[in-house]
Amino acid sequence: MSATVKPRRRAALIRSLVLTGVLVGAILAGSVLLDDSALTSSIESRLLPPGLDHPFGTDHLGRDMFTRVVKGLALSLAIGVATALISTAISTVLGIAAALSARWFDNAVSWLIDLFIGIPHLIFMILIAFTVGGGIPGIMLGVATTHWMALALLVRADTKQLRDADFVKVSRGLGRSPWFIASRHILPLASPQLVVGFVLMFPHVVLHEAALTFLGFGFSPQTPAIGILLSEGMPHILSGKWWLAVFPGLALLLVVLCFARLGDQLRARFDPRTANG
Repeated sequence: MSATVKPRRRAALIRSLVLTGVLVGAILAGSVLLDDSALTSSIESRLLPPGLDHPFGTDHLGRDMFTRVVKGLALSLAIGVATALISTAISTVLGIAAALSARWFDNAVSWLIDLFIGIPHLIFMILIAFTVGGGIPGIMLGVATTHWMALALLVRADTKQLRDADFVKVSRGLGRSPWFIASRHILPLASPQLVVGFVLMFPHVVLHEAALTFLGFGFSPQTPAIGILLSEGMPHILSGKWWLAVFPGLALLLVVLCFARLGDQLRARFDPRTANG
């Protein structure tokens, strides 16, 4: 890598970190500071266009769309972080275990990965959410169990390289257990990849959470979830009430793009396969 590329990538990473941090901080602060009274129905204020009193307008029940969007994004962030953590944990455990265990277990994990990759995400998520009974647990389980495969493959490949390293062979020769080797040697070296995988996974998780709530899984219509806002707003676009769908959609897109960009910058910084490119 040339001497000019490193500072450029570092500056781009810092910009992405700052932008994403400011965005997340603003969403969380707004979620706490905005008055919940703006979420109550007001027939006199229904379907008002964007203005000073209501920057994002109001919906068909007179509720402030700005408040609903901010609180919906905060809910998406909370669910997204928890779900991505669960999915990352699944990837880590299965990836490391497959590389350090017997061949039959490695083959079983490979078969499981191929099986999950072959099933369309949305269909599988709907089936799991429906089976669990909807709600936040159904959404989290449905999304988490359909997003672990790519990171598991990466962790498995990296662990197979590390298991042949001299320090791992010495540890194995001293009679250390696979759990000791994984926790003391493999996991610390794989942690940068896990962070990158988590950040790259997060925007996909948020999008699929919004897709499930858009289809009616997970929350009551009164909950200000982004998917519900989009579902309610789409039918009003043709009647000129564009703000009901445009603002939630743009807000979701902004969050997804920020985290996707941050993930790309982190991968360029920590992934040796791209660091020299």
